[in-house]
Amino acid sequence: MMSVLEYAQDMNKSVEEIIKMCGKLGIDVKNEDDMLSDDSIVELDNAFSNEPEEESIVDEEIIKKMDEDDYYDEAIDTLIDKKDVVYNSEPKPVKQKKKNKKNDKKDIKKAKKEMYKNKEKLVSNETESNSNIILYKEGMTIKEFAKELSVSVTDLIKKLMTLGIMASMNASISFDDASVIALEYNKELKREECCKLLSTVGLCANEYIEREDDPKDLEERPPVVTIMGHVDHGKTSLLDAIRQSHVIEGEFGGITQHIGAYQVSYNGKKITFIDTPGHAAFTEMRARGASITDIVIIIVAADDGVMPQTIEAIDHAKAAKVPIIVAINKMDKPGADPDRVMREMSEHGLTPDSWGGDTLFVPISAKTHEGIDKLLENLLFIAEMQELKANPKRYAMGTVIESKLDKNVGSVVTLLVQNGTLRLGDPVVIGEYFGKVRTLKNDLGEEVVEALPSSPVSVTGISGVPTAGDKFMAFESEKQAHSVAEQRSEVAKLKSNTLASAISLDDLFGKISEGLKEINIVLKADVKGSEEAVKNTLSKIDVEGCKLNVIRSGVGTITESDIVLANASSAIIIGFNVRPSAKILDIAKEYGVDVRLHNIIYKVVEEMEAAMKGMLDPEYEEKTIGSAEIRKIYKFSKTGNIAGCYVLDGVVKMGAKARVIRDGVVIYDGAINTIQREKNQAKEVKAGFECGITLENYGDIKEKDIIEAYELVEIKR
Repeated sequence: MMSVLEYAQDMNKSVEEIIKMCGKLGIDVKNEDDMLSDDSIVELDNAFSNEPEEESIVDEEIIKKMDEDDYYDEAIDTLIDKKDVVYNSEPKPVKQKKKNKKNDKKDIKKAKKEMYKNKEKLVSNETESNSNIILYKEGMTIKEFAKELSVSVTDLIKKLMTLGIMASMNASISFDDASVIALEYNKELKREECCKLLSTVGLCANEYIEREDDPKDLEERPPVVTIMGHVDHGKTSLLDAIRQSHVIEGEFGGITQHIGAYQVSYNGKKITFIDTPGHAAFTEMRARGASITDIVIIIVAADDGVMPQTIEAIDHAKAAKVPIIVAINKMDKPGADPDRVMREMSEHGLTPDSWGGDTLFVPISAKTHEGIDKLLENLLFIAEMQELKANPKRYAMGTVIESKLDKNVGSVVTLLVQNGTLRLGDPVVIGEYFGKVRTLKNDLGEEVVEALPSSPVSVTGISGVPTAGDKFMAFESEKQAHSVAEQRSEVAKLKSNTLASAISLDDLFGKISEGLKEINIVLKADVKGSEEAVKNTLSKIDVEGCKLNVIRSGVGTITESDIVLANASSAIIIGFNVRPSAKILDIAKEYGVDVRLHNIIYKVVEEMEAAMKGMLDPEYEEKTIGSAEIRKIYKFSKTGNIAGCYVLDGVVKMGAKARVIRDGVVIYDGAINTIQREKNQAKEVKAGFECGITLENYGDIKEKDIIEAYELVEIKR
């Protein structure tokens, strides 16, 4: 199975063409996300294979003219190279390819025809776009769409309201919604296609990143410092003390939930701080923080010592191969023991400089500000020794710190500029996404026109929500950025499809053989970092006999699409730091979909563990509660045989499970039907007393038989 969009991409056709053909064949699909069955794919393949292929007529004069154009020759090389990559299992060496190109005129002629055909298509698209064709760009805002339609923003918003869509002019509009609106204005909507032949030939993103700078252009840059440590040891409080702000007040439960980047000035020099979450669930986020840092501060509480997450922080810092400073916090507390901290840290390879080691230890108090100045002085001293430099004259490159989806402005991405200068309006590629920097804000939320090396900034105008840790780079033109992003997207999609098919096949047969029960989950979070952290934590929950399956995860609030998917998949929806509208909750209630909202990650874990355990069939263990010896048998025609018993130990209860043991062998396993004590019915009889017992559907008893009473107790998981 595959989606309409995936099939369209495989066939090199538009989604509209696929949906139109499905209509002719009676296949029920409406949008690009609808799934095509294997039988439907076969039908479509046969239908498209029977269509007459359009041939472009290219005469010899045009071919001759194209031979005279160096650009086309370069483009032909690219085309032939790409064909070799796609169709040849073993690509030819570069030199051999050149030889073949000269000797095989038929291949050259064919390549030129294809290239000219693509050129004709581009010209045609350009003409059509000026008439009734509108090119849809990923992340297109309502304001931009209104401009393409040549209508006012107000009219377009009113039109959207008639469809039940409430949004501002800066909000993104989906392809499906835009298609409906376009038809209202007699326009046809098509996704923007990027022609690789006219993009920068030979442009490689990795080469661009690794390009060496001229030493003459290098200038001193601020150090990037990462604060790490165990939860509640005072990482955010330290940063709060430095910035004279209250970052911690905005975090749930006093625990930092996201990576944040902040810049401060001390003695006329700037320092950039990366604040990493201390909760164990965010280990991967801490690792990303260590990868972009110049110096690491590991904070340890003087009254608590080294804890598990302290050790994790040490490992991440060592892996980053950067200088480490240990800040011994909470020195104002009565139980502060800095010697203990130094001793425990030395056991993990961080020997204090006062003990002859090479690690700086600075006693501080984030509460009283004791030692803060000394800590900052040491930071600047180490930075000076490192001679940190960057080239502000080149196009910017760096790393994503955090990203989220805002319903009003679209994707909001926090970036750390590591080299170059990022300017307002710069075309950028971030991961597999691209866009132009629409807004540029510093860590204080102030709008700026440029960001120099080591500056943390938030940007809008990106076509999607990248992952924390993704690299970004700026380009000279939007066409370059679009081309590189498209190539990256294709590679990522190929990897994703390959991985998905391998996993689904293995898991499918594994689950069938193991008979596992499964909970399907649709996960939505406020930012990408939270999504990854929750997803990673859920994957580590281990309950034997039951498994969690995250069928969809994403950034942003819970939508109707999420509810429909959850309903079809018998899934529950987990929202982390998101609040769906009352309308969405009503829809969920109508569909019978369970929506769970959380803002602290360990609460999610607790709830899911309980749910997983509840899904399993209960397990029981036997607990013997008493035994009785049969000493006399009373026979009655109506009631059957009654066992005259003496209770040896414990207690025998009416209705309890019971087995009859004769000469060490169990001859009956059932239940006690009635118990009599002194001609009166009794609920139970304790050890040392006599009673009469009848067994359920059993009367073949003998003297000296032992009746063992027991209960089944459920085993807690």
